Amino acid sequence: MFKKLALSAVTALALTTSGAFAAGGGEQHIEDIQFSFEGPFGKFDQNQLQRGLKVFTEVCAACHGLKFVPFRTLSDEGGPGFTEDQVRAYAANFDVYDAELEDTRPAKPSDNFPANTGAGAPDLSLMAKARAGFHGPYGTGISQLFNGIGGPEYIASLLTGYTGHEKEEAGVTLYENTAFPGGWISMAPPLSGEDVEFDDGHSNSLHHEAEDVAAFLMWTAEPKMMARQHAGFVGVLFLTILSVLLYLTNKRIWAPVKKKAKEA
Repeated sequence: MFKKLALSAVTALALTTSGAFAAGGGEQHIEDIQFSFEGPFGKFDQNQLQRGLKVFTEVCAACHGLKFVPFRTLSDEGGPGFTEDQVRAYAANFDVYDAELEDTRPAKPSDNFPANTGAGAPDLSLMAKARAGFHGPYGTGISQLFNGIGGPEYIASLLTGYTGHEKEEAGVTLYENTAFPGGWISMAPPLSGEDVEFDDGHSNSLHHEAEDVAAFLMWTAEPKMMARQHAGFVGVLFLTILSVLLYLTNKRIWAPVKKKAKEA
């Protein structure tokens, strides 16, 4: 009976998945990228976060905002590693609205990145968590622990997934993209490679720029990831030691009772 139910469930899942791909115009292609922060012991690459911030500032910020990210977090441990002076200088490049002044002013470290709604583009603060690149069994259980949900992979694959084909529907130009659901997206290719110059001399090819900004957007969505993983590891280690001690204590307490029971 259980075997029949399992087979029925698998068949239904397969039909649903194939139907969804048919309706969406084909299966998404999400590249599995080995980011440094993946896995229970991963951590953000500070240089990569700085490069990703530069790509966001010089390219993405023209249409997208980071309204949930305070400027001051750029100096937090595990982040891009800016000094306080660097944070102040960077924040001053943005204008934010001050209700007390009823006007805009240069941003301060205590302010958040300004929202950008001019182009109707989505905010990118939580994009790496909101988007899942891996679906089905590949994105669940122990695999999800080590590979994550694939949000950064989705972003990087989207930025590099343009095929060069275009079409027009209802007066809107659509661009073919192998990573976007449905295969067509209204956003023109934002990166072409060599869009920015990195201070550390790192390659600024299309794939490297896409990976760097994807890593930075993962940090904006999970700035405390490293601290959370460290706390989880310490908690599991403590519970393991406690379990062993409780087991040994239990054996010691009940040893005399079991000995008497055997003698009786």
